[in-house]
Amino acid sequence: MIDGLPILAWPPHRQLLTILIYHRVLPEHDPLRPGEITAGHFERQVIFLARYFNVLPLREAVQRLRAGRLPRRACCITFDDGYADNLTVALPILEKYCLPATVFVATGYLDGGRMFNDSVIDAIARAAGQVLHLESIGLGQHAIGAVTEKRATIAAILEQLKYQPPGERAALVDKLVDLAGCGPLPTDIMLTSQQVGELAHRGVEIGGHTVAHTILTTLEAATAQQEIAAGKQRLEDITGNPVTTFAYPNGRPNRDYQACHVAMVRELGFELAVSTSHGVANSDSDFFQLPRFVPWGDSLTMLAARMMRNAWTGKAAMTC
Repeated sequence: MIDGLPILAWPPHRQLLTILIYHRVLPEHDPLRPGEITAGHFERQVIFLARYFNVLPLREAVQRLRAGRLPRRACCITFDDGYADNLTVALPILEKYCLPATVFVATGYLDGGRMFNDSVIDAIARAAGQVLHLESIGLGQHAIGAVTEKRATIAAILEQLKYQPPGERAALVDKLVDLAGCGPLPTDIMLTSQQVGELAHRGVEIGGHTVAHTILTTLEAATAQQEIAAGKQRLEDITGNPVTTFAYPNGRPNRDYQACHVAMVRELGFELAVSTSHGVANSDSDFFQLPRFVPWGDSLTMLAARMMRNAWTGKAAMTC
């Protein structure tokens, strides 16, 4: 035992790659974003990973997995969407412990944009009163007097909006913000183009995540391909580097993307892609549908146990 943590009994003689998925790293706890990690806990996880794992850049790790040269306890750190705190909060911690990372950026939200889920959360966070009346836009009536009620309201509304056509969803969110009476929402939540360039300059791998983060199965094939291609091109223009890694928006095989989208990603010149299927990548994995692991929870001991179980069970991730 070291610092109360077990030395990981990792499976011997197996090529295994754990790919961690984060979104935001918040300066402090936000009760309406309970799934997002805080800076303090993220640093504790980073210390744990630096001590017990071989943390590699994603592209390098997958190249080594393909070649059968992956070190034991290989791990990658990835962030989805392109939040500004990936640069301002997470990167200084990663640099402190010399760990690499990949940030998958949805380019349509750069330079002042907002993802629909953040607009819903922030509007409800700022809404006054005990009840939010959204009957006029077909989203019902919701209690918002307590934090627990606001959480339940956010979850219910996001579930209703997630698979709406993008244009209709954006219009509904704008109306929701107006009905919440919360005033203008912050416009600095996502990265700017300059910040993406800074991430790349400081050694962070920048990956594609489409333009608008639209779930690909909700789009016509030509539109889906354009979403993927245009996002890739924009990031290459910003960074001056080839963009060879991709993350499917929402990322669940068959429901959020299908085999035709996997083929698009290959054809557009990406070298690998990640999903949100749970599991650990191995030499038999589809390198265009790599699984990832969510490092949730406050206990490092439990995180160690979950990562070990994930590696030992080694169940193949669901693919298209």
